[in-house]
Amino acid sequence: MLFYTHVSDQYAPFHTKVITTNVRDAIHVLDGLLYHQSELKLREHSTDTAGYTEQVFGLCFLLGFRFAPRIRDLGETHLYPPEKPSAYLGLEPMIAQRLHLGLIREHWDELLRLAASIRAGTVTASLMLGKLASYPRQNGLALALRELGRVQRTPFTLEWLQDPGLRRRVQAGLNKGEALHALKRAVAFHRSGEIRDRSFEAQSHRASGLNLVVALISTWNTVYLERAVEALRVQGREVPDEVLAHLSPLTWEHIGLTGDYAWRPEHVPAPGECRRLRP
Repeated sequence: MLFYTHVSDQYAPFHTKVITTNVRDAIHVLDGLLYHQSELKLREHSTDTAGYTEQVFGLCFLLGFRFAPRIRDLGETHLYPPEKPSAYLGLEPMIAQRLHLGLIREHWDELLRLAASIRAGTVTASLMLGKLASYPRQNGLALALRELGRVQRTPFTLEWLQDPGLRRRVQAGLNKGEALHALKRAVAFHRSGEIRDRSFEAQSHRASGLNLVVALISTWNTVYLERAVEALRVQGREVPDEVLAHLSPLTWEHIGLTGDYAWRPEHVPAPGECRRLRP
């Protein structure tokens, strides 16, 4: 089992879900965006290469989210234009085939019903994405959602190629997620970080408790970072605001995660002596 966590651009975890290790992360991307219980107004979401599919692109568009995954293997990335590849000189090596826009038109009403059902919570996004991925290749709705995803992914890929600012923004967001995961691994050292609870409810409680501890550490660090900056400015030192944007509240080297143990001198055995220690 894994804890799949969504983190905001302010380093705050806002949704955690227990998932099995034999499914792709992309199936669960939208659950965190739709079913979180925070007050965040989410507009853009980034994932690693393994966290996106063309169907996720299509559903994000229908549900009003900008999906901005990191594209790692650009050499293997394909574009899908509405015209023949010969109409796009210089891009022909990257073009796989033309879009089948007729599929989208034919199943547009079904696509809207699917998005409305997911938005209303009648079905979860992960359930529908899992079912659509398992449907036969000739299923019309699955093919239409795939084509809609290709419509959205193609211009995003071109923007990714041309805009260094987009690549930096996505990478910065993913780095925040990696920093959060590193802190969680440091905190969850009991039983080597393994999840041994059998019930889903117990697993969810463990995930929520881990999120709470991480949020407390992040809040504590934020408060004291602010006090440190104020103290430096009172001393007359210049601390530019643009530098503060690069500080992270997810450090823990100064926190004793395992506690401190003090031994009284009479409990410390002499060299070569072996005896039972009593507290």
